[in-house]
Amino acid sequence: MASNSFSVEDFSCPVCQGIFRDPVLLSCSHSFCKLCLQMVWDTGSRQCPICRRISSNTQPPLNLHLRNLCETFLQKRSQRTSAGSEVLCSLHSEKLKLFCLDDKQPVCLVCQTSKKHQNHYFSPINEAALDIKEELKIMLQSLREKRKTEEEVKLRSGQAVRNIQSQALEKERQTQEYFARLRKGLQDEEAARIAALMEKEKQMIRPMKKKIKKMSREISSLSDTISAIEKQMGADDLTFLQNYKSTVERCYS
Repeated sequence: MASNSFSVEDFSCPVCQGIFRDPVLLSCSHSFCKLCLQMVWDTGSRQCPICRRISSNTQPPLNLHLRNLCETFLQKRSQRTSAGSEVLCSLHSEKLKLFCLDDKQPVCLVCQTSKKHQNHYFSPINEAALDIKEELKIMLQSLREKRKTEEEVKLRSGQAVRNIQSQALEKERQTQEYFARLRKGLQDEEAARIAALMEKEKQMIRPMKKKIKKMSREISSLSDTISAIEKQMGADDLTFLQNYKSTVERCYS
């Protein structure tokens, strides 16, 4: 059967209402987009979304015939649309002369009388376009004002950020200078205290060194005297007695 004998409903997935994409066929003979069916099954049991029959096959086969028909239908609809100067109704291939105010979409005269649009309100295309454009103008004005307000807020926020950064940099510079002065002051005080300690040390050590030097001379003199006496005591008696007087005087000198 040729695809031009069908309407768009014949090629529409019951789940997404769009033209079938990679349709799969269930054992109950119902077809769905592969992705749509998988999404339905991911939320519960493997039921057919139409008849609720459980599918025993976790990987339903592709409905190749239906896929080919969908491709042919889309090609012919595209050709019809591009061939004419006006866009045609995808359901009835009629000129779109009305606008459904309930569904917010252009429709043809056949759509107006269909059950799908029963009790709906319609307006001529040109009038609907004017009305909607007026609504959009109001919306645009509101959006432009909102954009202007947000741009001003953004500008002020950016300036505030720059001010905060500038103040932070100045505070950082001041802090660095303060601690640099503090470190220099501490270093100067440290150097002064060390110099004072060294001077005090010199003043305390100087007399001690003099005393030590004097004592070293005295110790050396005593050592010489002791050595001389010990030498005299080792001499023969006559020599010892001859030098006795000078030896004793040396002990008291």
